[in-house]
Amino acid sequence: MAHYDYLIVGSGLFGATFAYCAKQAGKRCLVIDKRSHNGGNVYCEKTEGINVHKYGAHIFHTSNKEVWDFVNSLVPFNRYTNCPVANYHGELYNLPFNMNTFCRMWPDVHTPAEAEARINEQRAEALAALNGREPQNLEEQALCLVGKDIFFKLIKEYTEKQWGRDCKELPAFIIKRLPVRFVFDNNYFNDLYQGIPIGGYNLLIEKLLDGVETKTNCDFFSEDFNALLESFNIKLSTFNNNRVQAAHALAFKIVYTGPLDEYFDYRLGRLDWRTVSFKTRVEDTPNYQGNAVINYTSHEQPYTRVIEHKHFEMFGQAVYDCPKTVISEEYSSEYKPGMEPYYPVNDERNNALAEQYRALAAQEQNVIFGGRLAEYKYYDMAPVIEKVMNLEI
Repeated sequence: MAHYDYLIVGSGLFGATFAYCAKQAGKRCLVIDKRSHNGGNVYCEKTEGINVHKYGAHIFHTSNKEVWDFVNSLVPFNRYTNCPVANYHGELYNLPFNMNTFCRMWPDVHTPAEAEARINEQRAEALAALNGREPQNLEEQALCLVGKDIFFKLIKEYTEKQWGRDCKELPAFIIKRLPVRFVFDNNYFNDLYQGIPIGGYNLLIEKLLDGVETKTNCDFFSEDFNALLESFNIKLSTFNNNRVQAAHALAFKIVYTGPLDEYFDYRLGRLDWRTVSFKTRVEDTPNYQGNAVINYTSHEQPYTRVIEHKHFEMFGQAVYDCPKTVISEEYSSEYKPGMEPYYPVNDERNNALAEQYRALAAQEQNVIFGGRLAEYKYYDMAPVIEKVMNLEI
């Protein structure tokens, strides 16, 4: 007889939401996480009274009222609106591309018609250069979408820092569309709802895991998990050292949120990822850059963006009532084993390999694969929660 209904491997947003829904359904759950804390990449650390997004900026946004009402029933969200700024050699541009961007880019442009005409003129130039053929790489594709001025100042070098490759070496399908708005609106998202949990994301995770048994510093693939099994008098050797079979002696079903290829011991080869790292420091000023996120779109700076964490939760006078601030420089790099995998590499090789692994996953009995790592798919936060809410638990 298994001790739990569900063993949930990973306490990020998918795992924590699943645990909450399962508990509401009267199921017994055990959540394990290899890190020293719960919450996965939404985890925050408190520094100088500021919730620091340890694994990068997380902004909750959705048009699904059911999802929005669900998270707000656990923790009220604030009114944060994501309005990032791009810095190109000291020139500041609003994102996404909108009339504020265009008027800054071209001082003689003042109306939507003038902006659209300028972009169409440059698009036509890029299309003519192709001489009737389809774009062969990201650079050609982007030039056909927005023209040379926007591409060379706000896309090219930023994208190369993100991917670690020249834009001419990246496939065209990565950038099939670029948002262009002919209105003076700096709101990055089109969703009806957006914000940050008041008090930080840790409160949301705590609410999701309230009353659920959790164990941190327990890697499913390490001796830590073996020791956990033995504490229930379950020995790996009984199952020919097959930890999945042994885990089913602990729980009827497994919810797996770790890397897809790792689950199968990389038997088909390793999937590629991009990873990010952060240099975080305290600045002795109440307001360092005046915005939560500024992207640095030239190679002049090695980092892709600078995050000033207090602006996610402090507004108006509250910014100055907190005399210090915390900033994080974000660096993108190629993933190597031992690093944190962040973003799937959606090229032909990895997409094909991921499909092969997904086919293997579909054959696994009583195992649910969910989330960014286990599905090899980039997710925003709200769709993760929505997916769990739609599962039969």
